[in-house]
Amino acid sequence: MGSSRRQATDAVEILHRRFYRGKPARLKNLDEARANEEIARSIRELRTKANLTQAQLARLVGTTASVICRLEDAEYEGHSLPMLRRIADTLNQRVEIRFVPIRRSA
Repeated sequence: MGSSRRQATDAVEILHRRFYRGKPARLKNLDEARANEEIARSIRELRTKANLTQAQLARLVGTTASVICRLEDAEYEGHSLPMLRRIADTLNQRVEIRFVPIRRSA
């Protein structure tokens, strides 16, 4: 009470404010990391839902298990649209790409 400014108590908000707000390069890296993690998680979830091992999916897609392993790694940055389409087709899915506005932080 007494302070007209809202005091941040949410840890995520505090971390965001300290490390990302006003730092476009860091925000860009964070967005890229989130996208890579989302792709990796989606491939892993679809593969396990289909009851396939990495080696089995690789065989169906026409690649190696090490490629599938790499694609399921959240740190991997080399996703190619043709490979994602091959995986999606094999798992009876389709790849959807969306363009969304960038939210700018103050």
